[in-house]
Amino acid sequence: MSTLIDKIAWIRLEGGRILSTRSHGKDVHYLPGGKREPGETDLDTLVREIDEELAVAIVPATAAHLGTFRAQAHGHAEGVTVQMTCYTADHRGEPAPSNEIAEVTWLTYADRDRVSPVDQIIFDHLHESGKLR
Repeated sequence: MSTLIDKIAWIRLEGGRILSTRSHGKDVHYLPGGKREPGETDLDTLVREIDEELAVAIVPATAAHLGTFRAQAHGHAEGVTVQMTCYTADHRGEPAPSNEIAEVTWLTYADRDRVSPVDQIIFDHLHESGKLR
């Protein structure tokens, strides 16, 4: 039996770089976002998670679906898949580490080996489309 982890991620690109986060005690970087709570829409999850992790306010009316990606979940048993539904959106505030986030950083395609398997697929997609240098 396979298990699916349903996550929402914020894709924030600037100057060919992508905003990424590292949680306390982790050595891998992840795109900001997280798991949906019961009854939440994609947008509800995006707004809540980004506020919790980065202390910025997503502007809901600007959210646009970028793509949905699946891969083996990092740090989980074989057969556990993560589905990452990605959105771009404008925001208010300056991203800063909050709650479980230890570090906020801007990565390029050269940093692909520093991110989770599903994020590597997203990096590939963004690089091939010319958005990530």
